Amino acid sequence: MDMTTMWERFGPALTDGAIKVAAAILLYMVGRWLIGFAINMLQRVLTARNFDATLQRYIANILAVVLNILLVVAILGYFGLQTTSFAALLAGVGLAVGAAWSGLLGNFAAGAFLIIFRPYKVGDYVVAGGVEGTVIEIGMFNTIITSPDNVTTVVGNGKISNDIIRNFSNNEYRRVERTAQLAFGVDPLDAIARLKPALADIPNVIADPAPDVEILDFNELGTVLAVRPYCHTRDYWQVYFDTNKLIAKTFGAAGYPAPYNIEMEIQPGKA
Repeated sequence: MDMTTMWERFGPALTDGAIKVAAAILLYMVGRWLIGFAINMLQRVLTARNFDATLQRYIANILAVVLNILLVVAILGYFGLQTTSFAALLAGVGLAVGAAWSGLLGNFAAGAFLIIFRPYKVGDYVVAGGVEGTVIEIGMFNTIITSPDNVTTVVGNGKISNDIIRNFSNNEYRRVERTAQLAFGVDPLDAIARLKPALADIPNVIADPAPDVEILDFNELGTVLAVRPYCHTRDYWQVYFDTNKLIAKTFGAAGYPAPYNIEMEIQPGKA
């Protein structure tokens, strides 16, 4: 069989197949562009209507998955495949994959509940799934959190929903917990009188509620004071460290002696 005969026999089929493949590629590219355009338009509309950023991302992710599946089904239908059979096959594969990836589907379901019940939102400072930091994104299957040392951590939504969630941004302010150790012989009331007004001068410490300085405990070194200013979550670490500096500066200016263990000092004399 010569080339002319072969082309007359198989040429039309090859040409038709090449046209269909090229058309399918073009359809896929155009479809992907339209999907991206539709998602961008949806996000603009939701933003204009002041929709929550977390809910925007979640809706966009779901829409992207659905539209991509429809695009694949449309391309297969263009090639002449029975899409109804493909849909049944897809459902069967979905059940099989669901059984194998139950944890992944659990994360998806947990993500839906996180969106509905809203224990936190994008931008909140939380402890979730054992990770502390600022929520960057709540996805379909996981939540992205950036810790204070600028490390990005991806946590499964299922782990978060099954664990304790602490949201430090939900309230207007939070309390900074510090302690100050006094030596024996130092009047704690004098130390309180010095610290309390000085705390109010620390930047970003709020006036209401006013800072607390109280006697917390007594130990082998002397009196322990609880030093507790209040501030917004975004200013927590700045106030935390400034409070430490203030305690050291105030006690140094007052001439308080450094705490020491009396028993440890007496011990060598007994030997």
